[in-house]
Amino acid sequence: MHKSYVHGYSARENQRLQDQASTLTELLHADSIFPPGSRVLEAGCGVGSQTLTLAGKNPGAAFTAIDVSESSLEQAGRRLNAAGLKNVTLQQADIYHLPFGPDAFDHVFVCFVLEHLRDPDAALAGLKRVLKSGGSITVIEGDHGSAYFYPDSPAAHAAIHCQIALQASLGGNALIGRELYPLLKKTGFNEIRVYPRMVYADASRPALVDGFIRKTFTAMIEGVREQALAAQMIASQDFDRGIRDLYRTAAPDGTFCYTFFKATGVK
Repeated sequence: MHKSYVHGYSARENQRLQDQASTLTELLHADSIFPPGSRVLEAGCGVGSQTLTLAGKNPGAAFTAIDVSESSLEQAGRRLNAAGLKNVTLQQADIYHLPFGPDAFDHVFVCFVLEHLRDPDAALAGLKRVLKSGGSITVIEGDHGSAYFYPDSPAAHAAIHCQIALQASLGGNALIGRELYPLLKKTGFNEIRVYPRMVYADASRPALVDGFIRKTFTAMIEGVREQALAAQMIASQDFDRGIRDLYRTAAPDGTFCYTFFKATGVK
């Protein structure tokens, strides 16, 4: 297991990633379009949750999807085969030591990866190296500081903070969404644009209530319970109250907001 990934590699986490991807497809990927003939590197593809969408939306593009986890790539391969997608090559590789030469790709795509890295600057520099001049990078990240909801709950915020702190203890940054512009600027990308994508859920949007509040965000926070208790970050009853209060926002009178950030830049 790669210790930098705070959420772990359990079957439950695999399912959460699939739920997240299916729930957020339109919000995050309506404009994830690459010209036919493009060579696209997806860095940190994990179990292929985003790969399925990208490859399906861009049948004329050729994707190379890499990940450091062999088991995740095996799961991604099974899912791609089941979907009948033939335009993806899977390869085990370290994002800090990319096995590609300069100008190898027309586009680079990175989704929910930088938040787990100790040195996102170095990762972006390496990705820029393999990108051709004039090629583009797309980066998508969340920002847990953007979560707000009704009914509000100090216990829920405390539970969320546990996930933020645990990720930071592993060298990651669950608040990285707000930093995408300066990160890309520092790496030397041009024409940088950042597009906030807010998820808002209430009872009039039942698919988001279930898919995002319950199965994506709250499931993610709930998943760090044992780690948070082991680290003595919070009392068990307080964490459990926070989780109950997060699920409470999915009630008919509840609301939930969260912002993802999608950034693009050109080499």
